[in-house]
Amino acid sequence: MSKERFPSAGQPRHGAPSSVLRRASIGGIVLAVLLAVAGLVAYVTRTESPAPPKATPTSASSSASPSPAATPRTGVTVAAPPRTTDPIEFAKAATKALWTYDTRSFSQAEHMAGLKRWMTDEKKYADWKSVSDQVPSPVLWSRMHDNGQHAGATVGEGHFPQAFKTALAQDPGAIAEAYVYAVTVTGKQSIAWKGSGTGAESRSTTLAVQCRPHKDCALVGVLPNVAP
Repeated sequence: MSKERFPSAGQPRHGAPSSVLRRASIGGIVLAVLLAVAGLVAYVTRTESPAPPKATPTSASSSASPSPAATPRTGVTVAAPPRTTDPIEFAKAATKALWTYDTRSFSQAEHMAGLKRWMTDEKKYADWKSVSDQVPSPVLWSRMHDNGQHAGATVGEGHFPQAFKTALAQDPGAIAEAYVYAVTVTGKQSIAWKGSGTGAESRSTTLAVQCRPHKDCALVGVLPNVAP
């Protein structure tokens, strides 16, 4: 059995050049809006779908899982979101969920359904596309399953990006409309596959998290660039 590793479930999928350019432009707008209003992320409608990703080797990978028919389900695909009003605590837990998966036991659709539980129910702000793009396509997920790929994550530090803190200091009241916070999280993703193959890499990501007063936090989306 080949020990080739495939793109991880925690890494964005890549589409055609035009789609990449469009997403980069939209991502820049989302980040600019987020920082300008101290956390308000406008809902972005994307009409383009990325092309199926190529199976290029990478040091990060998704957890592999046996086919649905082959193995009975034991446990859950993705951990349940924590009940917390702390955006940093929530972002760290969400990052771990995004970087952890097991293609050996669950289908891509089941994994996606697990991640969707983390999303805010406010459609105006929810950017599910940015989250679902972190997961390999069904075809690639199947190939990763055949290779027995699975991944775990260790989350280290989480913080508000400096630009976000600056914007919030300049206009403290701006956060009160959407209560969306930018949080940058660092950590390490470890992977394994058939034949005793293993790999690991340090990673970081910036998430948009909604934490309204007296309500548990929820995920808004994944920003296209890491904000320091």
